[in-house]
Amino acid sequence: MTSPTAYSLQAPTRAELDALPGVTVVEFGTNWCGYCQGAQASIAKALGPHAGLRHLKVEDGPGRALGRSFKVKLWPTLVLMRNGAELARVVRPTSAADIEDAFAAL
Repeated sequence: MTSPTAYSLQAPTRAELDALPGVTVVEFGTNWCGYCQGAQASIAKALGPHAGLRHLKVEDGPGRALGRSFKVKLWPTLVLMRNGAELARVVRPTSAADIEDAFAAL
């Protein structure tokens, strides 16, 4: 399954992200990454029950400041935040359960 929404080249600054109220999931990856493409069905399934959730898909790579500020090493990496604070992280999820487990931290 391919993602209905591509990773955005336009990323918020870390300060903008830290200032967002409520729950935010930041997904780091690239459109050409096989791991990212393979994880999209699981990500969609896990995020589906959370209709009001803010989900940002940000393209990552060398020299991308936002990914470096989170020390992202592998794609996809999902960072779950509440009111600008990181509460959980999922790296290369292989099932919706991997992501759902992280929601317990919220």
